[in-house]
Amino acid sequence: MGLTDDPFDWRVTQDRQVLISRRGRTVTTVRGASAERLIGRLDRADEEQAQQLLARATGHYKH
Repeated sequence: MGLTDDPFDWRVTQDRQVLISRRGRTVTTVRGASAERLIGRLDRADEEQAQQLLARATGHYKH
């Protein structure tokens, strides 16, 4: 099961945290400067690139 079949979801909170979830459960929360960098990259990314960025942020990119 890959990122295409089982993609990550993400949202930015009011206080600029990035909540990354998969299968309806929050996997990780990115905060601070890392969150700002990730938000900038996600805004410029297409869907495939965004999934790769989210996988790396969660540490699940090797699977």
